[in-house]
Amino acid sequence: MKAKLILENGTIFEGKAFGYIKETVGEVVFNTSMTGYEEILTDPSYYGQIVTLTYPLVGNYGINLEDMESNSPKVKGFIVREKCEYPNNFRCELELENYLKQNKIIGLEGIDTRALTKILRNSGTMKGVISVEANTLSDVEAKISSFSNNTAVAEVSTKEKYDLVGTGKHIAIMDFGIKTNIIKNFSKRGCKVTVFPYNSSAEEVLSINPDLVFLSNGPGDPEDLSEVIEQIKLIVGKKPLVGICLGHQLLALALGGQTSKLKFGHRGGNHPVKDLINDRVHITAQNHGYYVSRIPEGMEITHINMNDNTVEGMRHTALPIFSVQYHPEACPGPKDSEYIFDEFMKYAL
Repeated sequence: MKAKLILENGTIFEGKAFGYIKETVGEVVFNTSMTGYEEILTDPSYYGQIVTLTYPLVGNYGINLEDMESNSPKVKGFIVREKCEYPNNFRCELELENYLKQNKIIGLEGIDTRALTKILRNSGTMKGVISVEANTLSDVEAKISSFSNNTAVAEVSTKEKYDLVGTGKHIAIMDFGIKTNIIKNFSKRGCKVTVFPYNSSAEEVLSINPDLVFLSNGPGDPEDLSEVIEQIKLIVGKKPLVGICLGHQLLALALGGQTSKLKFGHRGGNHPVKDLINDRVHITAQNHGYYVSRIPEGMEITHINMNDNTVEGMRHTALPIFSVQYHPEACPGPKDSEYIFDEFMKYAL
């Protein structure tokens, strides 16, 4: 079935719909990873976004449920140059199209994804609609203008507190849309883990007397979470704090720093980051549209992005506080930076 991607600037791409055939609206972004579409689809940080993959063939190893980063796809739509019709892998459990159909996600294939990526790179990310009925921007302009993603964290965070058994350090996780592999990395280190909803109070988090408080990744603009920032402020100085991605940004805001939006974001598995402490460059997995544009007083930069010199890590000079912007748990992406979890554990009381 024919379908169109209509961007808010009026650009239209025509291709073929697959998966669940229903119009969708979201922020159109691109990811440069060569593999890992299962993890990308189920990463809660993509909530509210229509994700375009720059790699030309997608779906060739099918879908397997072991590699999911959450309990369902979180993207609003999925755009590929070509969808593989006949996946072939010993771990394959179902095809990409059937997986999207089951989870009510529309896909679009057959468009020039290189041209779309160049538009997003040059003009910045923008809202768009995938539709099988609309023909022009005027048909969907009202839907595009009314789209908002400012409640994304509330949609993807756990609704109830839960525990994972462990014999080591007790980690309190504030879940803003956490990826499964982050929890696995703490569990692999023997930690007992307690996961809290995003809107939990500092009093609730501190009531379990954790050895370490972890602020997770998640979708959206960190400045939308003013109440969460106030609760983080109440934890500062009482317990060690570490964070990844959105958690890193929220920590910066809680300490008096500033965040800003990137033109087209960092999304992919090939981003070089320099560890200034160990004087090494690592290839990292990234997925964020915002960054720390001014670090707080008392913090020092530990990591920088080698492409644009944005802040990728920071630590406090006096308090046990440390965070990184990129994803050391990878999935998809290289595992160069898993050592960051060992660094996190050094902060645990």
